[in-house]
Amino acid sequence: MNPKYSVVIPILNEEESIDELISQIDEAFAKLNAKYEIVFIDDGSTDTTLELLKKHAQKNPSIRIYSFRRNLGKSTALTLAFQKVKGEFVITMDADLQDDLANLPLMIRTQKEGNFDLVSGWRKHRKDSLLKIVNSKFFNSFIIPMLFQVNFKDMNSGLKLYRSELAREIKIYGGMHRFIPILAKEMGFKVTEAVITHKERKYGVSKYKSTKIFTDIPDLMTMYFLVKYTRRPLHFFSKLGGALLFVGTLILLYLVTVKLLGQSIGTRPLLTFGVLFEIAGIQTIFTGLLADLMVNINRTNNEEDLPIRYKS
Repeated sequence: MNPKYSVVIPILNEEESIDELISQIDEAFAKLNAKYEIVFIDDGSTDTTLELLKKHAQKNPSIRIYSFRRNLGKSTALTLAFQKVKGEFVITMDADLQDDLANLPLMIRTQKEGNFDLVSGWRKHRKDSLLKIVNSKFFNSFIIPMLFQVNFKDMNSGLKLYRSELAREIKIYGGMHRFIPILAKEMGFKVTEAVITHKERKYGVSKYKSTKIFTDIPDLMTMYFLVKYTRRPLHFFSKLGGALLFVGTLILLYLVTVKLLGQSIGTRPLLTFGVLFEIAGIQTIFTGLLADLMVNINRTNNEEDLPIRYKS
């Protein structure tokens, strides 16, 4: 008989936390009186994390382990786990003991009451470094609403509750795990947030780097393109190309006016810029046209490509 819940935990060099983490999970589900499994994805740990997990798995048949030979990132770890889970619902959490499992009853109740496909934890009073909090506030409060017209308070919370259907269908790579609520909503799933408590890190050090904001921005650009223009890339490139053409045309019209007034424009750098803007605009639009043709040629209208809700 399959478990009702699959707990998915990507883990990297968290040897100090493992014993307490598994103990907390066992205790939480004992209170819920629910059958569960734990799926650990070891993301290339270099300490004794894998050995400790193996020891626990020998004692506890509900624990399954998948280990990468090297660090591949959280998105890859989650993608693998989502294809391996057996539960009706999937719970993701971090391995650093900051996710409080006392929040599970609330998240489960929220899911049932609204029949949601994804309940994402909102760490309203987050216990992290100031840099992480500021970075999160900046993206969640300003950038994300502006680009995607959604109002998620804490998209990157590790503690989430999914229907297994959503977990198996969602496709993430690179840094896209930080935008799962947006992707799920774009796919037509019902998404909400629940306020959860958050703990301070007890062991080890955070994997967060001060330079992470510079990797967040390219990931954000990728997400914006995927959500808005995956099936119509020409719309994106035509806007960009049109803007370049507009600027180039203004510059050239100004230079034509100057020329008609009797002034020389042949040696003006502005002429070069005007021509470059025109060429760049035309090339950008043709790039969009080629991308649009490729998307339409390669598109197949089978079930795997369509967000089908129900079939009989």
